Amino acid sequence: MTREEIRRENARLLASSAGTKSAFARLVGMDASQVSQIIGPTPSKNIGNSIAKRIEQAHHLPEGWLDVSHPEMTGTAASAISVEGTKKFDENVSTARLGGRPIPVISAVQAGALKDMENPYPLGAGFAVEYTDDDNLSRWAFSLEIEGLSMMPEFREGDRVIIDPEICPNPGDFVVAKNGGDQATFKKYRPRGMDASGNVVFELTPLNDDFPTLRSDTDHLIVIGVMVEHRKRYRRPRS
Repeated sequence: MTREEIRRENARLLASSAGTKSAFARLVGMDASQVSQIIGPTPSKNIGNSIAKRIEQAHHLPEGWLDVSHPEMTGTAASAISVEGTKKFDENVSTARLGGRPIPVISAVQAGALKDMENPYPLGAGFAVEYTDDDNLSRWAFSLEIEGLSMMPEFREGDRVIIDPEICPNPGDFVVAKNGGDQATFKKYRPRGMDASGNVVFELTPLNDDFPTLRSDTDHLIVIGVMVEHRKRYRRPRS
């Protein structure tokens, strides 16, 4: 067999392993017509070096794999095992691109002072940075790290939330608010009508029933911003 025939045979085996030519095409970054041109019943194009390299990289194969015959990858063996020679598994993850915009992770005290500021916190003012692809966030957006147990089980210590102060809260939103002091708190927002002056009366409700609900008409609460994203942290207990 010529090298081109070996490449074509191996590519067909990989396409068979993928299940369909469409799945193979998506994996290697080609469209269906291009795949048909190289491994269809009547192929019209050779598998050049650049395409061969793309196929090998998409399948995590060493360079030159496509140029060598693999008699073990035939028949049912091609559909029962992966190209690395191991049983197929549920490959349900893909590489995620980190966001391009940095968001400062600030403290609860810094968040509590936000309403009195003229400019957003610069990145250096935080103790960490998160990245986001959300182009709709305002320039005031920041991140907070969850502390304590009041928002368990949905929000655990170490989780981070991204907050946008330019968004008005709706019932059921998770918000950051402060009272007369400098500390900020993170709770669920529940409007409860209007007071005599026409101001919205709202509650800040914890998800953990062991903690008290706060009310804006008795605790003088001010909403700082609304959560737009929750980033969970999963940790194994330290031994």
